Amino acid sequence: MKRWGTVATACLAPALAYAQAYPQKPIQFVVPFPAGGAGDIFARTVGQKLSAALGQQVVVVNRPGANGIIGTEQVAKAPPDGYTILMGTTAPLVLNPSLYVRLPYDTLKDFAPVTQGTLYQYILIVHPSVPARSVAELVKLARSHPGQLQYGSSGNGGSNHLAGEMFKHAARIDIVHVPFKGSAPALADTLAGQISMMFDTIVTTMPQLKAEKVRALAVTGEKRALQTPDIPTLAEGGYKGYKVTAWQSILVPAGTPRAIVDRLYQETAAGLKARDVVDRLATQGGNEIVASTPEEFTKLIKEELALYAKVIKDANIRVE
Repeated sequence: MKRWGTVATACLAPALAYAQAYPQKPIQFVVPFPAGGAGDIFARTVGQKLSAALGQQVVVVNRPGANGIIGTEQVAKAPPDGYTILMGTTAPLVLNPSLYVRLPYDTLKDFAPVTQGTLYQYILIVHPSVPARSVAELVKLARSHPGQLQYGSSGNGGSNHLAGEMFKHAARIDIVHVPFKGSAPALADTLAGQISMMFDTIVTTMPQLKAEKVRALAVTGEKRALQTPDIPTLAEGGYKGYKVTAWQSILVPAGTPRAIVDRLYQETAAGLKARDVVDRLATQGGNEIVASTPEEFTKLIKEELALYAKVIKDANIRVE
């Protein structure tokens, strides 16, 4: 028995030594979206903290395209050595597997989750001309005018599209989806009264709410948002179990040594608790800090893969 223990220790020694020496060169932090967006802000904010903690530069590299597929695939196929990490979000990791018939990566097989860094939710807004001041009134209006109310989204298969489909299904109402090329033009048409409503991020919507250009009826999380404590959740509005949230996270290629995963988790979690990081991510991204463990994040990914697979199938959504 002792001999086998000695052999096992000898086999583990190189891996442990490698992990302890990590990192010995700069780390590439891949963001599968353009510079300037919420994911880019997250990566650059966290990357600065990781650089200081690890003693090596963390270089943010934007690889946008194909609903996050291009950058995500790059990390999936990178060497599992801790020198290529992914800024992961809901769309590429838990929506795309059900939206695309062929995907060049497998979320569960090709990645090792490090941490869910943040959480943000959506807010249901309507144009002031819509005679509804609560979710109940909106549902009543939609039922009395089937097919006449429209909701906008950032495009087919996006999180706010799915938020609308889930609301439509839960409330048993007939509202028409109008996809746009991004959330900004959808919000512009909502502000202009060209469409009745949309689910948008809180940080984007706040200036319009303060100016009373739109009216907020509910948020989509399990609990009220920190930024809008007076606005109820859809669950409070009568739709128990309704939840649509999105997140920003860190993952590495599958096969990355666990000691490296743990080191990245520990340093990221510590950085996310820094006051300057909390303030920046809350102000610019409307985020709540999570900093979950690798196991907690893995569990979330599995749950959301199943949840959105059902929503996408029921709504017959495809993006090809």
